[in-house]
Amino acid sequence: MDYQNKLVLAPMVRVGTLPFRLLAAQYGADITYGEEIIDHKLLKCERRVNEFIGSTDFVEKGTDSVVFRTCHQERNHVVFQMGTSDAVRALTAAKMVCKDVAAIDINMGCPKSFSVSGGMGAALLSKPELIHDILIMLKRNLDVPVTCKIRLLKSSQDTVELARQIEKTGVSALAVHGRKVVDRPRDPAKWGEIADIVAALSIPVIANGDVFEYDDFQRIKTATGASSVMAARGALWNASIFSSQGKLHWEDVKREYVRKSILWENDVKSTKHTLKEMIMHYSSLELPEGKAIIKSETLADIAKLYEEEKYYQFVNENRFLVNGSR
Repeated sequence: MDYQNKLVLAPMVRVGTLPFRLLAAQYGADITYGEEIIDHKLLKCERRVNEFIGSTDFVEKGTDSVVFRTCHQERNHVVFQMGTSDAVRALTAAKMVCKDVAAIDINMGCPKSFSVSGGMGAALLSKPELIHDILIMLKRNLDVPVTCKIRLLKSSQDTVELARQIEKTGVSALAVHGRKVVDRPRDPAKWGEIADIVAALSIPVIANGDVFEYDDFQRIKTATGASSVMAARGALWNASIFSSQGKLHWEDVKREYVRKSILWENDVKSTKHTLKEMIMHYSSLELPEGKAIIKSETLADIAKLYEEEKYYQFVNENRFLVNGSR
């Protein structure tokens, strides 16, 4: 995996499933991160080759619940992001998926309670010894690149020191969200503090924060000196942000997402969540479209809403034909 001059889709919970990752890649994303998966969750899964839709699934044992779905088309650019607070557990989980993904990333920046309460995500930022143990364990025992994603600490000096310690573990790259744990999305990202990290390290740094237009990729790159740039909300609202040809209309992008969700049998809750996020940014859930999404219970309902019934029917009647043509 090359981390120089790449456009990167950020990990986003309930958004970064297979259809959205493929959507971003279609529009120009070079590297696509999956949503954070907790190691405990993955360890309850078994790997299954899903010949019906042409995917590789990690399914919770005793259920049909797909925890992580991938496919050969994204094999060389999908990053599996893991939430963990234990080195041995992290390695056991990583070994389950490492042959199906391009790299393993450890989440060290998520400030949400489900992550922090388990000692994962941003909770790791105050535990440099545990960070060291997890990353060293993975580096020594995996053949794929290992990276991590952090947030800024209280002072730029503290963040730089942590970043230097992370670099010493031998990770292939470091992604930095230019906000602190206490910051809210509306607070401006601190590109200057990312620049301090870039100046102190020799490994590639992936800059993340306030990338909403294609031109922002170059702006943050110039401002920070980062090797690559990662987009989250900007990509969620319109995945064609990655296109050098300019953004498509969000309605067209939304429809393409619906088609990919149908094609890959995406979890309907994930599909609804992603569509609602798009709609809330450009419109309102109080309008008929938003209300219809909320009421939708199946992918067939969503297909009908977006007048994709014929596509839905074709895909489901010609699965093996569709799989072979991918």
